[in-house]
Amino acid sequence: MKWTISCLQFNISYGNPSENFKKASRLIEAESRRSDIVILPELWTTGYDLMRLDEIGDDEGEQTKKWLQQTAKANDVHIVCGSVAVKKKSGVYNTMYIADKHGQLVKEYSKAHLFQLMDEHLYLSSGSADGSFELEGVKAAGFICYDIRFPEWVRKHTSKGAGIVFVSAEWPLARLDHWRTLLAARAIENQCFVAACNRSGKDPANEFAGHSMIIDPLGHVLSEAGREDTVIRAEIDLDDIEKTRGHIPVFEDIRKDLY
Repeated sequence: MKWTISCLQFNISYGNPSENFKKASRLIEAESRRSDIVILPELWTTGYDLMRLDEIGDDEGEQTKKWLQQTAKANDVHIVCGSVAVKKKSGVYNTMYIADKHGQLVKEYSKAHLFQLMDEHLYLSSGSADGSFELEGVKAAGFICYDIRFPEWVRKHTSKGAGIVFVSAEWPLARLDHWRTLLAARAIENQCFVAACNRSGKDPANEFAGHSMIIDPLGHVLSEAGREDTVIRAEIDLDDIEKTRGHIPVFEDIRKDLY
């Protein structure tokens, strides 16, 4: 089976959910004609307006979930809905939603690792569930930005069969080299496809790297953006996952007696 995956890289309007919903809707409507799956960046409704998340975050994620399900069904496309700030009684969470093309919500994952360098731990609560899900019977996993610096967290999902890793991010330009290297490493060591959507542009405190990427299980870059607003896409052959894992049987050779 083959899928076309698209990463929708755009400059997020800082602290303006209404404008960002409009941007995302336009992009998805245009790209759905070419793609089976689209993925959005991290915190795409608000940006890193962390001090106002109590005000502009989405109560229980209700607005986002309703929009996501309607948009996926109307455009007949699977959506990895980046992540949004979700307000709950227990705190504000950086949460990724996934909906299938029929408008069914198939996964909710809240960022497990909070990035202290950008003060996330001061304004956000960390999630405690995994990012595993399935689309059309295909096992996949979702991660958010800083999560990719924890290879054991990604391996937990791929060792259970995930063959596609989706990453949503607001990764700064200052660490662009890390972004590209870490994504390639996660693809190679887990013998999986990686589709990573970063944002473009800047906010009052940060300039972001862009360079959304789609990488195959051998680490080959199938498509990569620059720093500008853009959409990248690539067709992937899901049979390549098992072919790669069969050729170099990493998962069979894990020394469970040692680690």
